[in-house]
Amino acid sequence: MSISGSDRPIVMIGCGNMAGAILDRWLASGLRPDLVTVVDPGKEMVAAGVTLVKALPAALPDNATIILGVKPQLLPDVAPLLGPLLDEGNIVISMLAGVTVATLRASLGQAARYVRIMPNTPVALGKGVCVLFADGEGADEACAFAADLLQPLGLVERIDDEAQFNLVTALTGCGPAFVFRYVDALASAAAALGLDDAQALRLAIATVEGSSALAASSDDAPGVLADRVASKGGMTREGLDVMDADDRLNRLIADTLRAAQTRGVELEKLAR
Repeated sequence: MSISGSDRPIVMIGCGNMAGAILDRWLASGLRPDLVTVVDPGKEMVAAGVTLVKALPAALPDNATIILGVKPQLLPDVAPLLGPLLDEGNIVISMLAGVTVATLRASLGQAARYVRIMPNTPVALGKGVCVLFADGEGADEACAFAADLLQPLGLVERIDDEAQFNLVTALTGCGPAFVFRYVDALASAAAALGLDDAQALRLAIATVEGSSALAASSDDAPGVLADRVASKGGMTREGLDVMDADDRLNRLIADTLRAAQTRGVELEKLAR
């Protein structure tokens, strides 16, 4: 299914930065705006053709796909209003961090099918990652539908074990922030060593962008590519030796992901 050929209504409950970026990408990819209703009391403007309402309507369009994008702590407020409107024709795609499929079912009822997703910020450019999970009856069909819907946003990956959701969220959902921090550190270090600040940032961004593209297009693992750049006794090897000393970079990244993953587990417990 191409998103431009879809005729299934979409109701977006909450349309903040992430949901707004997703909507913009869908519309740019050919989604008909008249199929979309945004429910958001704090939203003042949406794209032309999209319907904006401040509260849930008395009934949902037939076979509507629900994009749940409110803050997780608002689920107890939304659930009593949304749950009674859902039936077996609805697929609920939830972006609520820390809210499991079981919690969604307990809050919203058993009638609909539920897909839990975690997009990341580069979806705004169609270069993001969307991880998804569903279980129970109709899970394969719901995931296939969600994957088609999310395809314009970038790479879509399904996981089979929801226990891994916090780990993949740490990797892909939090990952852009970690990469941004690395780019900032690379540019700041170059500036501290004498480069103009703006030039250092341009060079750092271009280096990371080009290196990522090369890694994505190569059959070789990134570690192999790194070693290929590094000649014995050369500048690259000298720098890599600093990174590799006592496995410091690997340990730092592992500690970073573990901290984010652990916080995700804590948030899940709070949401139950």
